[in-house]
Amino acid sequence: MYAVIRAGGKQYRVAPGDVIRVEKLATGTDGRVNFPEVLAVSGGEGKIGKPEAEAKVLGEVVEEGRGAKILVFHFKRKKQYKKLRGHRQSYTAVRITEIAFDGQSFKAPDIAKKQPKVKKAAPVEEHEAEAAPAKKKTKKKSAPKKAAKKSAAKKKK
Repeated sequence: MYAVIRAGGKQYRVAPGDVIRVEKLATGTDGRVNFPEVLAVSGGEGKIGKPEAEAKVLGEVVEEGRGAKILVFHFKRKKQYKKLRGHRQSYTAVRITEIAFDGQSFKAPDIAKKQPKVKKAAPVEEHEAEAAPAKKKTKKKSAPKKAAKKSAAKKKK
């Protein structure tokens, strides 16, 4: 099941569970997004229908941010004209949660939220610490340094 939607002047082919980056959207406080312009809907076995019977595509906001910087450089030779500008396009990442069409509703599976790892501290008991004698650290003996050989020229003197 997939649908073709229009958002921000562009068309996207989406399926439940897809994450798409669209132009910056004004969203409410709950983070839900409804795409009103549904251009086409696939019914499953390759059937494609026009959404005359009120198709709905719903999503939830995953992230809002800005894309990579694009440098725009204008140059006219022999005229000493150079202009450099940068641009970063704002986007909203949306996860498609549901596509509803013709009495059918296709929902994306829920994503399990990651649980933070719990650090385990090893408990040290007092009577065990006293019973085990502390090990002394032994220093490794290094090999003795060899004296440098004197050159033959110095020996003759």
